[in-house]
Amino acid sequence: MIKAHKIRLHLTSEQATYFARAAGTARFVFNWALAEWKTQYEAGSKPNAMALKKQFNAIRREQFPWSYEVTKCAIEGAFMDVAVAFKNFFEGRKAGRKTGYPKFKSKKGARQSFYLANDKFTVGDHWIIVPKLGRVNMAEKLRFSGKILSARISKRADWWFVSITVEMPDAVPENHCPSVGIDVGLNRLATLSDGRRYENQRPLRHLLKKLRRLNKELARRTRDGKNWHKTRSKLGRLHYRIACLRADLLHKLTTEVAKTSGLVAVEDLHVKGLVQNRCLSRSLS
Repeated sequence: MIKAHKIRLHLTSEQATYFARAAGTARFVFNWALAEWKTQYEAGSKPNAMALKKQFNAIRREQFPWSYEVTKCAIEGAFMDVAVAFKNFFEGRKAGRKTGYPKFKSKKGARQSFYLANDKFTVGDHWIIVPKLGRVNMAEKLRFSGKILSARISKRADWWFVSITVEMPDAVPENHCPSVGIDVGLNRLATLSDGRRYENQRPLRHLLKKLRRLNKELARRTRDGKNWHKTRSKLGRLHYRIACLRADLLHKLTTEVAKTSGLVAVEDLHVKGLVQNRCLSRSLS
């Protein structure tokens, strides 16, 4: 069983600068690999991530010496991401799904992140040692015990997080509680067959007025100006708060249902499609 624990990091300005540089390097290498993949594929060859990595390393010192300022894991992770992107693309097409071709990552639009291999970092009590940077404080200690597989450092709103993947032994829980069925609705988040009801808090609707105000404020700012970036940062933090409130509600609901039910039956409802429906999405979110 593989679990991941996402932990917020408390950074100094120097550490934040290093993380931004490492994420930028990973983004650059991803775009370079994607461009080379397209060029070689159009020329009739069959590229792969391993060959592209060797090609990049051959010219790295001469053409990209600045890439040595950050951990090599950021570069290795970028090639892994390219491989996964094309794997998902080809498998999706084969299965008949609508899968988009891998896209280049924008400096402003893409989420900043980079990969760390399990043998390149050390996790302690409320801290992690990052290659070429040193010790970074974590908001909490790692929740799971087991074999650490990898980590990914990413930025959300104005905060940096580390997501640590841990392999744990499979444990089959014994639960002799009765079975229940769940009905997902618009007025109530969920209604169980045993009579329990869970109200939908709708964090998006409750914070919609503030969200609209910040969107209008951002539209009035001069793009890429100092105040534009300040407002954009506030808007990002608000979106993150809404996402956290929604996730907190769902985690508490699913945890309670899992602990008090032996078997759970859920109606065959395309919730993802309902969320994408403009008329119904706000009732669910």
